[in-house]
Amino acid sequence: MTVWRALGGRGYLGSAWPWRAVAYLTSGALLGAVVLVVIVSGAVAGGALAVVVVGLPLLVLTALAGIPVAAVERRRLRLAGVAPVPAGQHRTPGRPGLPAWLATRLKETATWRELAYAVLFGVVLWPLDAAAVVVGAVLPLSMVAAPALVAAGGEAKVVKLWLVDTWPGAFAAAALGLVLLAAGAYALGVVAGARAELARVLLAGKDADRVTELVRSRVRLVDAFEAERRRIERDLHDGAQQRLVALTMTLGLARLDAPPGPLADQLAAAHGEAERALVELRELIHGIHPKVLADYGLHAAVADAADRSPVPVDVDLDLPGRLPRPVESAAYFVVCEALANVARHSGADRAEVSGGYGDGRLVLRVRDDGRGGADPDGGTGLTGLADRVSVLDGRLSLSSPPGGPTLLHVEIPCRPIPPEDPCG
Repeated sequence: MTVWRALGGRGYLGSAWPWRAVAYLTSGALLGAVVLVVIVSGAVAGGALAVVVVGLPLLVLTALAGIPVAAVERRRLRLAGVAPVPAGQHRTPGRPGLPAWLATRLKETATWRELAYAVLFGVVLWPLDAAAVVVGAVLPLSMVAAPALVAAGGEAKVVKLWLVDTWPGAFAAAALGLVLLAAGAYALGVVAGARAELARVLLAGKDADRVTELVRSRVRLVDAFEAERRRIERDLHDGAQQRLVALTMTLGLARLDAPPGPLADQLAAAHGEAERALVELRELIHGIHPKVLADYGLHAAVADAADRSPVPVDVDLDLPGRLPRPVESAAYFVVCEALANVARHSGADRAEVSGGYGDGRLVLRVRDDGRGGADPDGGTGLTGLADRVSVLDGRLSLSSPPGGPTLLHVEIPCRPIPPEDPCG
């Protein structure tokens, strides 16, 4: 729910939304004052010292000041219930290191848009936030406190204009303050909602909606792909596999009834081929969508994959239970691909799959003691898995220096599924 929807409800004054509006505007006033001091100080000091070169780093840091300001503003939007702006608008540098990062950031439109917002925030927006809080909350509260002030000092100056030194006047001021406080709560909700929407629009940029829709369409494609995988697995399991089992049994019975000779030898060969085809089909079905993953979850599926690996694998996972199906599926296939690469390319004697769930994220690490030097672009299959993880707002990274060890690190944000809802 956003503050706009809450304003239309009957229970607005009794809800947390007035407090959230005050918190949003008050934190904006405090942060904006700090931003103003930082930007002005950086620009003045950097400009003055630019002639001796020392000021150039200060000017660069000032130009980058919008990045942390925008990051904080995106988090503050939650106070007003506004959908957060995607934070992935900055490009990843092509090379590691600070110079490449600085060059990338200074060439981006997003960096200068966030700096422009920081300047607007520090010069214009935070005084408006502060004024709204003073008019909508501080002044009515000072009127409500009139009886306490009269009791303490014998008189009270309400709003710096109205001198009250009698109890009837004090209680009249307090009653008027309560009315103004209720009206101010609604006004602060309106101001906070408008202010948050303005921040969202300015920080998002013109391509944000298209990016959001692209991410959503990718998620829908992944869901459809998973549903199709499950359908193919079910059809193969219930159809082709059952027929092949029946064929294998028929050939086995025919071998028993056939007299020794060429026919019996041919039936034996056919029976062996059918058994091998059945084994391969079962492996294929397992690879499409393993039943152990659907029935028992990620921990059991990873343990099963480790048991089937040619390289000995230690498993150390700490999971709270079932996770959403797309998360479990993506994590499982990342582990399977990593273990397959360990067996094919690493020359490792041992591997380890570790990780767990914490701070709202599933973390997996696949490590081996092999020769290292793995290249994610060298046909290892990890590029497609990285794309799949990124659809879930996750990250996949690979560290594989020559000589090893190789470490694959995966993080996927998610929430555990309640025990009563195992299907997610």
